[in-house]
Amino acid sequence: MTSTASVPLAGAGPVEADWAAAEALLRALPSTGRVLLVCHVNPDGDALGSMLGFGLGLRQFGLSDVRATFPGPPEVPEPFRGLPGLELLVPADAADPAPDLVICFDAASESRLGELAGRLSTAGAALVLDHHASNPGFGTVNLVDPGAAATSVVAEQLLTRLGVVADAAIAECLYVALTTDTGSFRFEATTPAVHQMAARLLATGISPGDISRRVFDTRPFGAVRLFGAVLGRARLEPKAASGRGLVWTFATLDDLAEHDQRPYVLEALIDSVRCTAEADVACVLKQSAPTEWAVSMRSKGAVDVSRVAVALGGGGHRFAAGFTGRGAVERVVDSIRAQLDAALIRSDR
Repeated sequence: MTSTASVPLAGAGPVEADWAAAEALLRALPSTGRVLLVCHVNPDGDALGSMLGFGLGLRQFGLSDVRATFPGPPEVPEPFRGLPGLELLVPADAADPAPDLVICFDAASESRLGELAGRLSTAGAALVLDHHASNPGFGTVNLVDPGAAATSVVAEQLLTRLGVVADAAIAECLYVALTTDTGSFRFEATTPAVHQMAARLLATGISPGDISRRVFDTRPFGAVRLFGAVLGRARLEPKAASGRGLVWTFATLDDLAEHDQRPYVLEALIDSVRCTAEADVACVLKQSAPTEWAVSMRSKGAVDVSRVAVALGGGGHRFAAGFTGRGAVERVVDSIRAQLDAALIRSDR
């Protein structure tokens, strides 16, 4: 499928032609047009919240055949099982094989769509909504804004252009997306516009306290014990990243089994590791198969971890990125060390 809109560049956002093209795709659909919404594997709050909120918005817009899905097992992480719009979800193997339009959310690359990536070529058209600077622009139309704090920011803008007014259900989805990707408004991407968007969503009557308790402040006791075990094996390497420092740890499938936990609980682990004062870069390796690891990376700002992730087959932002590593733990960490130094050399040129 050939992209007809501009391909995003690092630091650049959608131009008016991109917004107009996206709006035209949706307005051209009949009310019975088949729309498939897809987000990335192991969906987080921004991926699910943006997708479901947008899906509910499309229903309000007048489209009756809207379905949503994500690659892998059809298991919604516990913190997001109270989200409105879950009725839109179908398992990946039951998703429409040739929808009129496929819309991708929060996926920095085609590979993040797993077994659903083929829908990009079998759909009538593909619309990409994202905020990762590393996104190459793989849709027919691409709304990729690296300056946006979350994909939900892009989703809200497009819904507004379509004349959709957020009700409480749409607002809750978009608010969860916004708060998770900004770390409850703590990260660098939190701008006045972010707070203004939050204010618009809160004005619908949603409860930020209830949402925060459900999404951020509730986890099983087994997860607490699991975090203790995994944090206990964390390693600090002050000389890594040319002296900026690296802290990392890993969690295995055996760890999950021992504490009777699902993989999603590990998503919050990076926040406990990244606070290490002596390291600019933090990494958590989460085993997903015997020789496969989902790697989350964070930076305090001295190192652009998206450069590391892209070099290793992944993507993300300067401050938050990830990739899939293969092999033994030490081999994956060796590749991270090497790319950290290479990224710093490139940035110094």
